Amino acid sequence: MTGAAVLGRAENTEYAPYYQTYVSRVPDGDIVSILDDQMHATAELLGGLNESQGDYRYAEGKWSIKEMISHVCDAERVFCYRALRFSRGDETPLSSFDQSTWVPQSGANHRSLRDIADEFRAVRLATIAFARSLTEEQVMRSGTASGYHVTVRGLLYIIAGHEAHHLAILRDKYLRT
Repeated sequence: MTGAAVLGRAENTEYAPYYQTYVSRVPDGDIVSILDDQMHATAELLGGLNESQGDYRYAEGKWSIKEMISHVCDAERVFCYRALRFSRGDETPLSSFDQSTWVPQSGANHRSLRDIADEFRAVRLATIAFARSLTEEQVMRSGTASGYHVTVRGLLYIIAGHEAHHLAILRDKYLRT
């Protein structure tokens, strides 16, 4: 990929302020390599869990591990779709999505953890292939999503940061003994 690797880190003007929490979790470096490294680390983490752990909730009303990983997949698809639209010059404003509605409708708890982990890997591989295809010009294209200006580069960093955010929660709240 020529775009993100050459242009560097997304600036805070390239995404909504509330995404700073996510983007701040992304290390410096080539965003495609970061996405790839995350995929392998997450696959290793999930591979070390047994099926019954996938149903675990650390508190009443909180998502199960299966629901959390399914949410990460859904959000990545949405963010990547936004990046695709904007990279292709489509500046049509895009609406937000309601994770509180989507997660219960995902059916994640009726699936195996292995299946959801495989889905995560497939979604991430598609994101990486898309990111590698981008030119410098495409990476800096932008549009409006959820009422905020966002660049394609910003969306790639949001994808990485969103995963990092949820993996930190997984480690801190779900896997502590």
